[in-house]
Amino acid sequence: MTNPILSDWTTPFEIAPFADIADEDFPPTLEHAMQAHNTQIDAIAENQDMPTFANTIEALEAAGEQMDKVLSVFFTVAGADSNPVREQMQRDFSPKLAAHFSGISSNKALFQRVAELWARKDQLGLSDEQARVLMLTHRGFVRAGAALTGDADARMQEIKARLALLGTSFTQNLLADERDWFMTLAEDDLQGLPDFVIDTARAAGEEKSADGPVVTLSRSLIVPFLQFSPRRDLREKAYRAWTARGANGGDTDNREIAVETLSLREERAKLLGYDSFADFKLETEMARTPDRVRDLLMQVWEPAKTRADADAAILTQMMQEDGVNGPLEAWDWRYYAEKRRKAEHDLDEAKLKPYLQLDRMIEASFACANRLFGLEFKPLDVPLYHPDCRAWEVTRNDQHIAVFIGDYFARGSKRSGAWCSAMRSQAKFPKEQAPVVINVCNFAKGDPALLSYDDARTLFHEFGHALHQMLSDVTYESISGTSVARDFVELPSQLYEHWLEVPEVLAEFATHAETGAPMPQEMLQKVLQAANFDQGFQTVEYVASALVDLAFHDGAAPGDPMAKQAEVLDAIGMPQAIGMRHATPHFAHVFAGDGYSSGYYSYMWSEVMDADAFAAFEEAGGAFDPERAKALEDNILSTGGSREAEDLYLAFRGRLPGVEALLKGRGLVTA
Repeated sequence: MTNPILSDWTTPFEIAPFADIADEDFPPTLEHAMQAHNTQIDAIAENQDMPTFANTIEALEAAGEQMDKVLSVFFTVAGADSNPVREQMQRDFSPKLAAHFSGISSNKALFQRVAELWARKDQLGLSDEQARVLMLTHRGFVRAGAALTGDADARMQEIKARLALLGTSFTQNLLADERDWFMTLAEDDLQGLPDFVIDTARAAGEEKSADGPVVTLSRSLIVPFLQFSPRRDLREKAYRAWTARGANGGDTDNREIAVETLSLREERAKLLGYDSFADFKLETEMARTPDRVRDLLMQVWEPAKTRADADAAILTQMMQEDGVNGPLEAWDWRYYAEKRRKAEHDLDEAKLKPYLQLDRMIEASFACANRLFGLEFKPLDVPLYHPDCRAWEVTRNDQHIAVFIGDYFARGSKRSGAWCSAMRSQAKFPKEQAPVVINVCNFAKGDPALLSYDDARTLFHEFGHALHQMLSDVTYESISGTSVARDFVELPSQLYEHWLEVPEVLAEFATHAETGAPMPQEMLQKVLQAANFDQGFQTVEYVASALVDLAFHDGAAPGDPMAKQAEVLDAIGMPQAIGMRHATPHFAHVFAGDGYSSGYYSYMWSEVMDADAFAAFEEAGGAFDPERAKALEDNILSTGGSREAEDLYLAFRGRLPGVEALLKGRGLVTA
């Protein structure tokens, strides 16, 4: 079969030939690739020779090259540049892919070969990396249900297929709600908004073909609107729409999807012999048990809530001084917090944003990677999947390391949030391959594009994930890059955020969009001093979401997740004026797929380490200490999942951290 996806890619660095690929190419290509993959799997399973690492494990590693090509292209465009045809294909592909991969994991002859190797592992003379791959392969088969038989086996396949379809539906419902809602603004409604918000609202209105400026549910627009609009009625309307995503009734309502998803996850865990889905999911993470997760979250919750309650009292007083009676509401918090920040730190985001140009922040992220790891970035002129995308070749000592693609701007065809993915992961087997890595964000367009400080932090965060992919140096793709424990994968990304706050980095790259002048020293100091501003709010909204996620999966599945959510929030004393960062109907981390289910806590778990890891640099020669940078690359960024996460951190730091560094880093303790 010859088509643009499965043919040899003669593009520079074998980047996918997006310009030659049409939507109608995907369905037949996927069918062909699945058949080819099944043929390879059958050949491994039916091999009459005694199982060896080469003819079984390495053969599995080498299989599925065509699947990798078609899925990497499809899921890239489906997530970042969707359309109705691609959305329908996602719905069609989800059960097919679930059945395909379930068929592999439930292949009894194949599992028998893996199990035989596992039983003889000590006699095989494997390298440490090979032994790790064998362990992970065997464990993956067992956890996928390969040891199940009869009705239990059949039911497991049904569950996995159904969960895949539910996850796709959840994502598409959320995208539809985000895409379809907008609030038109009259010219009078723009009063009090800074120019950058007005410009973004006008651009959004043009995209929506509206008659004038609009507020959409894109975070890059709705958050600054909530920060700056003095119109309390409009803030309430926008906030309610934002938090109602996935809960508006009709075809895009996600609440019943959540009910069924949680029930099926519990059943899946019980089939495998676990007490709960949380027990099943956390077994392979650093945390290991639900109790350890809950203990960490509650250690952070109490000081965060104390701070948030104190802040709420101050904001309520400010609101009452404006003549607004009644309690502080969730649509009031950001507005009065911004006024407070301006008063206490004399930091006006409207004056700050011109110093945070997107292009200069990209340069800053590259420059830090150069000083730390010797990486160089050269722009590439290659066809990509959307005109907004940009690409760079990444080299070190004139040697090709990776291709990096940035897709930075919000648009209706892109799902919300920010993420990093690898269209091709680093590996040395069955052939040497350098990674192709994508960062996808949702920043507001502009000329030039200006970022909020949180936007700039997001850019550094996702680039930290990209470095984890680009600097990977392992043999097998299954343990390459970010293929690590979920509560470890956020360490490199969250750690890299710290370099944004290094004064010399801001001094060099935070230059004014019109004058080119560097950020004034006084403003720079205010930015750094305000870095922990409103951490009570930010920590409470996050930890509440993580505790709800854990409660959903630790024990019997709730018949009414919304009631369970309310029960958890009531039990921990959730402040009235703070909403969960992700309420159940739009909690894509948890319900769009299996990745962060029972694992949303992992950002916090990783932050315990990232605060301690950056302290290691500060204790040494500073943020760019070469010995610490080399230790970071050698023990964490280059090693992928070749060793247990705890061992990797111990090799870098010499000890495991406590929660104190996190609380201090967030400004939630005075010491």
